Parts: sequence; C-alpha cells; structure tokens
Amino acid sequence: MLGEVTRRSLGSNRKRSKRSKPEGAMEISGCEGELGRKITKGGVSSGILVAAAVLALSLSGVEGRLADRSRVVAARAASVNYDKNYDGERPIGGPVYRAGKRWDAEDDVARRVNSASSSKNANKKWKNFQSNSISQSNSNQNNFVQENNEISENNFSEVKKEIPENDFSRALSSQLTGCCYDYAGTTAAEMCEIYGHDCESGETPSHDSGDEDCSQQGLSFIGISFSVNTASGHPYSYQLCDQFPMENIIDRNYDYVMSMDEDGWLVGGGYKTFDYSGKMPYIDSSHTELLRVGSIDPDHGGTSIETVYEAMESISFAPFSIYPEYLKGGGGHHSGDNQQETVPSVGITLIVSIVETYEDNDSYSSYEYFLDELFQAMNNVGGGPCMDDDDTDPHVSMARGVKFKSSYHYTQYMAAANTEIAAWQGMYPQGVPIGSSGYAAFPPGRGGRRIHVGYGNLYFFFDRANITKAFAPSRDLTDNEAYYATLYKTSDLSDYYENAVAGDYGNDKNNDQGDWEHNPYAWDAKMAMHDMTDGWDLPPNCEMEGETFFGIPLSRKSESGLQSTSTLQNQFDFEYLVDRNNTYIKSFGTNHGWLVGEQIGNGAGSIVDKDTAHIPIFYTGTTNADMGGVTLSNLIKIAQNIDFGTLYIKPAFVFVDDDGHVKLQFEVDTSSALAYLYDVLCQQLGLSWNYESPSNNLGIYTNCAMHAAGDRAKYGCGPDGSGDGGFCPQMTLGYSVRFASEEHAAAYLDRSNNYVDYWRGLYPSGVAVGTDKFCPSGGCLGLFLNRYDLYSVFKPDLGGSWVEYNGMSMAPTISPAPTYVGGCDNVQNFHLDLCFRRKNAPKPTAAAWKSLGTVGQFSVLLIPFMAVTLSLSIFLSRARKKRRKGEGYLQFFIRDMTRRKKRKKGKKKLRGRRRDLEEPMINEKGRRSKSRSGRSRSKSKRASDGRSARSARSGRSGRSVSSQGMKSIRSEVIQEGGRRRSRSGRRSKSRASSRSSRREKERTEQSGIMDFNVSSPQSETRLV
Repeated sequence: MLGEVTRRSLGSNRKRSKRSKPEGAMEISGCEGELGRKITKGGVSSGILVAAAVLALSLSGVEGRLADRSRVVAARAASVNYDKNYDGERPIGGPVYRAGKRWDAEDDVARRVNSASSSKNANKKWKNFQSNSISQSNSNQNNFVQENNEISENNFSEVKKEIPENDFSRALSSQLTGCCYDYAGTTAAEMCEIYGHDCESGETPSHDSGDEDCSQQGLSFIGISFSVNTASGHPYSYQLCDQFPMENIIDRNYDYVMSMDEDGWLVGGGYKTFDYSGKMPYIDSSHTELLRVGSIDPDHGGTSIETVYEAMESISFAPFSIYPEYLKGGGGHHSGDNQQETVPSVGITLIVSIVETYEDNDSYSSYEYFLDELFQAMNNVGGGPCMDDDDTDPHVSMARGVKFKSSYHYTQYMAAANTEIAAWQGMYPQGVPIGSSGYAAFPPGRGGRRIHVGYGNLYFFFDRANITKAFAPSRDLTDNEAYYATLYKTSDLSDYYENAVAGDYGNDKNNDQGDWEHNPYAWDAKMAMHDMTDGWDLPPNCEMEGETFFGIPLSRKSESGLQSTSTLQNQFDFEYLVDRNNTYIKSFGTNHGWLVGEQIGNGAGSIVDKDTAHIPIFYTGTTNADMGGVTLSNLIKIAQNIDFGTLYIKPAFVFVDDDGHVKLQFEVDTSSALAYLYDVLCQQLGLSWNYESPSNNLGIYTNCAMHAAGDRAKYGCGPDGSGDGGFCPQMTLGYSVRFASEEHAAAYLDRSNNYVDYWRGLYPSGVAVGTDKFCPSGGCLGLFLNRYDLYSVFKPDLGGSWVEYNGMSMAPTISPAPTYVGGCDNVQNFHLDLCFRRKNAPKPTAAAWKSLGTVGQFSVLLIPFMAVTLSLSIFLSRARKKRRKGEGYLQFFIRDMTRRKKRKKGKKKLRGRRRDLEEPMINEKGRRSKSRSGRSRSKSKRASDGRSARSARSGRSGRSVSSQGMKSIRSEVIQEGGRRRSRSGRRSKSRASSRSSRREKERTEQSGIMDFNVSSPQSETRLV
C-alpha cells in the first residue's frame, strides 16, 4: 500500500471552563486582608496613613478587573441599535469568553423549556390560521390566490406579531401545516427571476459534436478491463486482472487525498456499502477504451448492441499485451464551491500502452491490423455515425475531481504510486496479457452464464460499470506469455519491489501551479452548496470526506423499466422533467444520466442507476469518528430527539446552475418546519465557527459537517435569504447536461417550468410527501448513506423512526435511554425506540403471521382450503354410493357419523421359528366364489374334451365340498345363537372354506403330520 505522510494536528481539545471569580478580584480581597492585619499591628498612626492611601486610590477611579467588552458595547450602541446589556461584562476573548457563550446556550435551553407554556395561545391561533387557509384552498382551488392574498393582508401579520422572531422554543411540530404562502400566485418563470437565475435565454453549457447525423452522444465502448476484487472493495466486483494490483496505487486511507467526487476511486475494487466515505457503492470499473462506440440507439445515429456483437464475432485477434507507463494528474476540474479560492482539483490517470508486435519484414503491427479490421467490420454491419473515427489513446481513469491536501502530498502520492508501477515494469518488461484464472458471468445477475475468464479478452462495456459480453482471442497464450500472465500469483516478487525506483513521471508538467496547501480555516458556510462532481474543501480537524446527509426522499418506482426502486412518494412524477428521447439534450458530462432513474439499455450508455431523487438538507460528512466524523448510530440518536414538524415542500422552478447541472429548486420559506429543522440541525451538529458552538443533550459532535453551528435558514438562498448560508432546498436532475443548442435549452426549461406551474397550482401551500406504506402521514426526514442508499427514516412530531435500507424496513437497532424522568411512563419519552415498541408492540400472532411473508401466508391459507375441498369430494363420493333411496346428504352424514363401526379381529402373528407356519394351508384359488369356480370349470371344458368326465367329477366333488362347508358354517352360525348373519352367499362360502381350512390345520397339527401341501380340488383335477 501507499506510504503514509506525517500530518500536523490542526485540532485542539475543547474543554469546558468552570465559573469562577476573576483573578483580579481575588487578589484585591487578599490585599485588603493584608492591610487589615497591618492596621492591627502597626498602631493607629500607620493605620490612618494606610486608610488614607486606600481612600485616595478609590477616588482616583482605578479599576482592578480584566478587560471586558463594555467599551465595545458602548461604541456600538452609539451608532446602531445595540443592546447595551448584551455581552457588557464579558471578556473580549479567550477561554472564559467561549465558556460564557456555552453557559448562555445552556441557560437559553432552560429558558426555552420554561417559556414553552407561555406561547400556547399564539401557537393555537397560528394552527387555526393554517388549517383555515388550507380548507379554503381545497374548497375553491381556482380562487385560492385571491383568498390567500386577503388572508395574508389581514390575519397573517396579526398572528405573526404574537410569535416572537428568532424564538426557537416554539413547538413547530404542532404549528405549521404548510409553507410558502408569500408567492402562492407567482409562476415558475417569475420565481426563477426572483431567485436570481436565468430560465429563458438558454445560455447554458451546450454541446455540438459537429455531426448532424448524430443526435445523441454515448459512452458505450470496446476495451480491456483491469477490474479486481479486494477485501476493502465491493464484494461483487469482477476479478479480471491478476497482473496489476490496482489497489496498491490508490489512497483509500486518505493519507494524501483530501476529497474526490461522489464516485471516489474507480479502480482498486470499488466501494462496499457502509463505507465511511459515503461514496457510491459501485463495483470496480477500471478499464481502457480501444474503440468508443458511443450511442447504441440507431434512431439517434448510434449502433445497436447486436450490431457490435456481429462485428466483433466476424474478426479474430491475438492476445494483446499491456505495458504500464506511469501515473499522472491532470485534466483540471472546476471547483463548484461558489468560486472560492481552494486547492486545485485534478483527475488521476494511469497511462498504459499496447505492445505492438510485427511479423517478419512487416511495417504494420498486429494491433494496427486489428483496428483496421474492427473499423471495417463495424462499417460492414452498419455502424452509426456516433462511433468515433479514431481509436482511443489507452489509459485508465482512476478518479475525478481529486483534491490533495497540499502540493507536497500530491508529490508524495505520485512518487509512491509510480514506484509501484516501476515494480510492475520490472515484472513485465515486454508487457503482459490481462486476464484471470477465475470465472465470471456477463452480464452479472441477469441470467449470464459463468464462464472461464482466461487471458487476452476484449469486452463490450454498455456503461462504465456494466460488461455485457466477453470476446476471447483467436489463440491460446504462448509459454512465455503464460509465464508472465501468472507471475504475480505464483512467484515471490520481493526483489522487484526492492529494486523499483520511480522515474520521471512529469511532476513539473502536472504540478505547474507551484506550492499550495489547503487552508481549512478558509472554509465558510456557503461551501455547503457543493458541486458533487468535485471534491469537498474540508473544515478544520476533519481528516476524511463523507457524503452522508439528512434529506427528504423523493424516489419512486417508474413504469419505464428502471432498476428496482422503492416508491417513497406519490405526489410528484419527475418523468415529466426528463428528456428520455433526447429531444433537447445531446449527452451528459459524466457517466451518470438522469438521477431520477435511468433506463436499462438507454441509448447514451449512462450508468443504470435507480431513482435517487432527494432534497439534501444537512451534510454530516464522514461516519468515521477516528477521522473527525460522527458515527451512524450517533446520528440516529440525535435525529430521534429532534422535535420537528411535518416537512412541507413546494416546487419553484427548473434551472441550470453555474456548473451546468439541471436542478429543481424548491421554494424557500424561512418560517416553515423545514427551515426550523435546518436551524436545529445546525445548532446541534454544526461546526464551531465564528464563536458559535453546537450544543445537544448527548454531547455528540463532529468536525466534518459542512454547515456552521451559527448558520440559519434565513442566511440561505432565495428572496428572503441573505445568500451567506447553506440552506437551499434543491433536487439535482442531471449532472453536466449538454444541450444541442441554446434554443434547445430554452425550450427544455420552458417545458419543464410549465409543468412546475401545474404542481404549484396543485399544491399552493406545499405538500408533505409520502405513500400509504411509506410515511403515510407525510413529511418524513431521511438519513442517507449517500444519494444511492436511504438508511433510516424519522417521523415528524417525534413519531418514531425505522430503518429503511435497500427497499426493506427493519426494526431499529439502537435505542437511546429515556431522556426524561419516569421512563416510558412519561409521555415525553414515547418517541424513543424502546418506549415506542413497548407501547405499540404487535400481538405474537400478528408478528408470526407477518414473519411468514407473502408466500408463507398464501401457503398457510392454501393447505386448509385443499383439505376442505378434499374432504368434501370424499364425502360426496361416499354419499353417492352409500346413501339410501330418498335420503338427503345431511341425513346420510348424520347416519354415517352415528353408525357404530365394527371391530376387526386381527390375526395373531407367530413369532420365532413358527413364523413359517403363517403360510396359507390352501391355495388362494380355493377361496374364490362359486361363480368364479363355475367360470373356471367352463373354461376347462372348452379347453379339453378328453378331460370332461374327470372335470365333471372334480366339479361335483368341489360342489360337494363347498356344500358341506356351507352346511357346517350354517350350523355353527345357528349354534352361536344368530349372533352373526351372513349378508351374501358369496361371503358365507368364502368364510366357510376359510374356517374349514383352519379346522383341518388344527387337526393336522394335533396328529403330528408335517405335510402341509394341500391344494384345492380344481388344482388336483388340472394336474391329472
């Protein structure tokens, strides 16, 4: 891994001072005591002199106390409206001054708690005013604007006077039922002008490729993959490169790098979920392009995927060897932090080259032949005009928007990374075919079949992170190529690393801005309005960036074949604000397309993200407490104790910001519940800045939040804000959107804002978003790990919280202890997880039923249904056979159930050696009925005329035996007193034969005869 750089600690421990008297006062009192002792000992004369001296000093006006702010207060009071009693006796600076500010904050908290009851009347009037205005708007929506203006002129000012400004003791969770009343009748275009943006001229960054036949730029390409699977990366990353350990040339521990864009490192394994940096959880997408195919939509000048496959399968190629050259930084990126003087941002790139081999007496290399054949094959199958006309210079994009801590850190990182590359050059002096001995499926998770990866493959990338097909070379590796391809996995490489020396990698060319260093104290609150395609400028004592934030989730499941997305709101359909058909736009400046969800198979080849629509409110930074951040569990604890009201939002207009990103601006209302929530988050989690420090009941703070403790919603954007803070509710629709022309940009904005006007009329006082299953009451707050993953959700009015991760709801895992006396019996603690679960604990049967899931519940219901239907079918079948004439089904059921069943006598089984005696004494044919015997005799007569007489005698003898058996059975039945009566002659005959055989068996046993081969008369007749 990369070496470490010694860092200076910019932090200092904050300690709370205790209240005490000024040291000067203590010394004066001590002096007075000493003077008293001198007066007692020295006599009256000396005492008089000392007393006179003390009196003279007191009359001269000398003060024995520390310097305070009284003169500053007096000077300010003379020129402006300033409270003379405010900070009058506070020291000018130092720890006592800061401790005093903390004491004032604690006193202010106590004052707010005590004054909560005094503001109930004003809160009640405010609530009645809001509910009346909303009811009027629902009853007559067309005349809402006129009615609302009348309300604003008459009642609003009177009610607002009763609520003191800047008083955060008000319980907004039960007050505000809407927002944004001041501009209810203003259109989106007018709102855009009020907020200081241009939504009409279309003067935005546009793109024109110069080819009129290509109306959509794309990102699909054919290339070589360097993807690796590492323990610190995404678990589903491909292992396609056993030759270059790409994780050795990245700075995952932030030893040199300060920040990057939201994608982070594109190589080295990707990012796993719950990474401290909060980067997008993508798989490793390291690659080098050989041919940019561009758009895959033939209707816009692109080339379809099937056409690319056909062209690649029509050519053959040998395994190409790759040689690592050097690592460089360049391709500077603008810093979107409001044009602040910050450190430069660069892109990190690994330069590679393809080793060209030549045949005997040939001036054209095999790689050049391959490119000619590839372009010819693409033209033969009808490749579109959006395809590049030239091959791409081989390189690996590693990261974008990277900001280093200083020029020294940049130099040290480059030296360490290029030393690693020098070791690779020693291992592979003639290059090496890229590949792996493992298995992989293309595409992943979509029915792709696992195949052996092999070496020297080329891949078709639909987008940067999605390989759809692998193309194998036309031959196997030679022995020399195979040796180097498996060298890193099978050999000891210590000698290569010991002898590696970084060469000239262009430090002067890539670091031409001289010496520079990040100044964390140049941070200000406006940096919260951040360009996510660039790195952050971190505040003091923060050693690691982070993308975690509190916000409002707005994603929903679309019907246009998007990836799996949970529906979190039904109020806004943002599909009307995107350009799926590329009517207005040409391409995007990043690999991301529309952030409200991208289609699978989109023509531009953008990364297929799920819907990540949201409004960021408060960026908390990294969740790594060791690097200055705050843990995820502590963020949940703090949010669970914030009593915020229902969050109402109202769209204002669609615009293109200074960075070229298309955004939807929401109306800023500094008196809304959303603004109050922002103020409380700044108070509890903001940075200590400009003598303002955060304060919360848990004593949990962070150095990596991007908002100041003294920041407020009134300092944010909009006509009511000063523009100096970080409060500006916006939703990003797309990064670096490139329009076909300025006219196309103006038409897109006009179309989008027309639909925003529909929303503004539909929700004149804002709306609290939600669904029937997700936040049914609306207005919930979400904690996002990044814009991709919503982790936890918090209900307004202290209504509880739950974990909402990966589209699944789970029970909370952390429950803070009750913060008020009385435990869960106190209503002030009902919002805590432990108390909430006790009060609303589901019944065990309901919990067990819910745990079965949809399939289990269906199975449980299906089994009884099948059992009932089977029982009914058996009963009906039995009833049709057994019921009497004229008897109904119910009567038969009663008779069948009440009838006494007969017991069956079972045979006693012999044990031990006498088990063989269980064999039957006579053949089974002897037990047949009379009719069966008659049929057998008739068959024997037809079979042989010569045996007719003997058959007749046999038949008579058989009948005589049967008649004797019948007589004996009937006599036994009569002797038993009629206890058993035979129902049919056939059954009685069979019983008679069986009983006679049993008696014969008993007589045989008593006589001692051991020959048991007794056959029926019919059998004897046939044998003769």
